[in-house]
Amino acid sequence: MSLRTRLLAGGFACICSSALAQGPVETIIVTGQRTSDGAPAVNVTAGDAAVRINAVNTEDLLRYAPDLLVRKRHIGDTQDPIATRTSGIGQSARSLIYADGMLLSSPIGNNNSAASPHWGLVAPQDVASVSILYGPFSARYPGGSMGAVVEIATRMPDAFEQSGKALAAWQGFSQYGTQGDYGAWQLQSEIGDRNGPWAWRLGIEHLDSRSQPLSIVTLNRSASPGAAGIAVTGGIADVNRTGAPIAVIGAGGFEHQVQDTPSLKTSYDFSNVQLAYTASLFHQDDTATAQSYLKDAGGAAVYAGSVNIGGYSYTIPASAFSNTVYRWNQTYLAQGLSLKSTAGDWRWKAVISRFDYLADSQRVPTVALPSAGMGGAGTITKMTGTNWTTADADAGITLGDHALSFGAHGEIVALDQNKFNTADWIGGGAGALASRAAGRTSTTALWAEDAWAFAPDWKATIGLRLENWHAYDGVNVSAAPALNMAQPSRDGSYASPKAALRWQADDAISITASYGTAFRMPTVTELYQTVTTGPTLTSPNPDLRPEHADSFDLSAVYALDGTRLRVSLFEEDIADALISQTAPLNGSSTLFSYVQNIDRLRSRGAEAVLQQTLGDVDLQGSATYVDSRILRDTAFAAAVGKVTPQIPRWRATASATWHASDALDLSLAARYESRLYATIDNTDTVTHTWQGFDSFFVMDARARYSFDSHWAAAIGVDNLNNDRYFLFHPFPQRTVTLELSYAP
Repeated sequence: MSLRTRLLAGGFACICSSALAQGPVETIIVTGQRTSDGAPAVNVTAGDAAVRINAVNTEDLLRYAPDLLVRKRHIGDTQDPIATRTSGIGQSARSLIYADGMLLSSPIGNNNSAASPHWGLVAPQDVASVSILYGPFSARYPGGSMGAVVEIATRMPDAFEQSGKALAAWQGFSQYGTQGDYGAWQLQSEIGDRNGPWAWRLGIEHLDSRSQPLSIVTLNRSASPGAAGIAVTGGIADVNRTGAPIAVIGAGGFEHQVQDTPSLKTSYDFSNVQLAYTASLFHQDDTATAQSYLKDAGGAAVYAGSVNIGGYSYTIPASAFSNTVYRWNQTYLAQGLSLKSTAGDWRWKAVISRFDYLADSQRVPTVALPSAGMGGAGTITKMTGTNWTTADADAGITLGDHALSFGAHGEIVALDQNKFNTADWIGGGAGALASRAAGRTSTTALWAEDAWAFAPDWKATIGLRLENWHAYDGVNVSAAPALNMAQPSRDGSYASPKAALRWQADDAISITASYGTAFRMPTVTELYQTVTTGPTLTSPNPDLRPEHADSFDLSAVYALDGTRLRVSLFEEDIADALISQTAPLNGSSTLFSYVQNIDRLRSRGAEAVLQQTLGDVDLQGSATYVDSRILRDTAFAAAVGKVTPQIPRWRATASATWHASDALDLSLAARYESRLYATIDNTDTVTHTWQGFDSFFVMDARARYSFDSHWAAAIGVDNLNNDRYFLFHPFPQRTVTLELSYAP
């Protein structure tokens, strides 16, 4: 029996935990339905997505959601957090993502790398619908809801069924000295059945994907020309995001990912009660390579050493290319067990879930290419043993004009990150410990909410969430600079009130005012991040305070005769915002880069969302304007008054779908985002360069033909207009997808 098979069998035998209860929200449903009261939300159904979206991975289903960006760098990307109207792509902890009660967003950090959501644990064909709630306006959700809550519901069979999909994709990419075609292919298959009270579904997904370069290798140009160094050709003159001259000498992070995701969901219906278990195993082998643009006189590629490019002298360190080369092995297991009522006056549900890093090992060379391709010294970073467990229980009942609900929440998060030196980065064993970051956080909460229809056409919702947070067992070890520290424990208790008032003015118009307070606790990575060296030092900061958000939303909705229009005004004020910046630490004159509390941010904006059906054509569109500013920053005065990093001023989407016949659907869509800043003092004035953040306008097209009630084929083109833009990384250019699917 193979290791992968043993892990799958062992994982399905375990039972572990997480949950999310549905809160009352005014919802914009793609199908035109809606629920009662609260803040703006959207719901994307599987049927709508199949027609409109070239969905390879589950996160693609959110592509045209109003004011929501999934930072997906390529097909199969595992570092793809979401950004919302008041939170950026580096603030993953400000949003919560669940699938059947399992927490897929990573509570270990607040970034767009290791703390990105684990979308890969759910296959697109498993999804029945995706609901998105904007803002912290329900007492049911923790402080991470200040950005958005995404809840994925998967489907269960009503009878014996089989389904499958085959997909292929091609991207043509041209940037700097890189020109090439990068492809992906995917196979998905499922089988399921229902026999009386028992139902089950078993699925498997396999993805093989190759990416465009995710990194560009650059050198800072000296102030004056020089004659030193070996003359090389192929360097490209450019400027960095602050406008300083650089030489572009290559690219790296060409990822080849092979992913396998088996999943199981089963349920049993007792009398008025349903028991369900879900398990999903994600395994990935990821190999990244690099390309040098530089050639010596003999035509050989140059990766390191003293060189001369266009009359300027440079020294290329071994790490310049080696840092973009790696081998990454990951195996994750997510499990959930739920028990809920299916009848009776009381509505109740209990869910427990667990997410385990069964294996997570990234190998990186420290010796220079090309010799590193044969082995040599390097590092091994392991996060094996990192995990989180969540448990939720809630109940509700309607008594006259009151809909009462209440519940409890518990969560434990454990980080274990170790970096070792190794004599052979490709296959050698772990040597001396270079650094370690470990720690735990736990949260317990009680909440209650009352939706009171106190008068005809009026409803008030009042809620309160009480939370107790504890951070403990924090450890930071570093060989260079020398550090071995047990961090102090932290505790805190917080109250988060919520309120909403809804007026149904007439059959077509409703107006809702919402207010919510949220405390987003520091994550274990923010508290105990690994110490590193470089131009600046990276240091842990165990004294961080929680982010405290006060959010307001005023929304008016018009819905009549196939037209639905929502207009919203919103504001979010955050005290003690957690953002990484460079500043002195502990009285030292040395600059450290670490997460700090920014005293106050404020974001104000307006949003419009339109849905309309005109005969055989469905139209959808949204536009959002945000003015987000840093109002106070004691540690860095130059940031005061500047635009908040990672939040664009404008974001918009539009799509049109023509149901040309019962069998043929044609869709055209567009996405736009204005430029944004990455630095808190807004010094990154150049956007179209490596590490810059461009504005972008991207058009997508899709044609889908149904041969019968089961078989369908589709062709799609993403980035049809081939916009070449950077969001720190070079983003995908024109990509064509072909798919053939069989559905029950």
